[in-house]
Amino acid sequence: MNVLIIEDEEALAHELEIFLTNHNYITEVCYNGNSASEKIAINLYDFILIDLGLPDYDGLDLLKEAKKNNPDAACIILTARAEVYDRVRGLDLGADDYLAKPFSLLELQSRMQAIIRRKFGLKQSIVELGDFLINLTDRVITHHENVVNTITKKEFDLIAYLILHKNRTLTRTQLSEHIWGSIINDDYDSNYIDAHIKNIRKKLNIYAPPDWLETVRGLGYKIKMNA
Repeated sequence: MNVLIIEDEEALAHELEIFLTNHNYITEVCYNGNSASEKIAINLYDFILIDLGLPDYDGLDLLKEAKKNNPDAACIILTARAEVYDRVRGLDLGADDYLAKPFSLLELQSRMQAIIRRKFGLKQSIVELGDFLINLTDRVITHHENVVNTITKKEFDLIAYLILHKNRTLTRTQLSEHIWGSIINDDYDSNYIDAHIKNIRKKLNIYAPPDWLETVRGLGYKIKMNA
C-alpha cells in the first residue's frame, strides 16, 4: 500500500522509510509541509503519516488538506506535542490514530494493520478463499497446509490488494498505481497486470482452481469473498 511520510526529522523519516519499505509498503517522503501539500493534492495514498511539528506548516492544516484531497487515506498523526488538545483536535479533524514520539516502529506497524482490518472489514489477517488460506501479515499462501512458494512479491501484492477490496472490481490502472506507486518504475508495462494475473492462476491451478479470482471483461479484476 502507498504511504506518504511527512516528517522534518530526516533521521526518523529515513528510519520510517526503510522499515515500511522492508514491510512491503510503497513509500514517499516529504521533509516539509509545502512539498507534502503538493503531493497530497496530486497523488492518492493509502496511508499518510503526518508530523504535527513541521517548521513551515501547521500539521493540523495539512491533515485537513489530506482529508479533503485523499478522503480514503488513513491518517496517523506523529507528534512530540504533549498537549492533549492537539491530539483530540487531530482526531476530531479525521485522523485515524496518533503516535506520541518517541514510538516503536513495531507499534506503528501494528496500528496500521489494525486500521487496514477495520477499514476493509477484515476480522483477522488470515483469509480463506476456496481451499486456500492467505495470511496477509506473514504473506504466505497455503493449500491444505502446503505452502505455495512460487508466488512472487508482486503477485502476492496483487492478491492482497484485491482481497482488501473484496467483491469490488479494480481496474488495471488502479492496480498498477497501488502495486508500482504513483511514480511508475522504468520496467513497468501496461500488460504487467494481465501477465501477473495469468501467472497467479497458473501457479494456483496446480493445487486447485482459483475460481474466486475473476476477470471482469473490459474493466479489470476482482476477488469474490463472502461478506
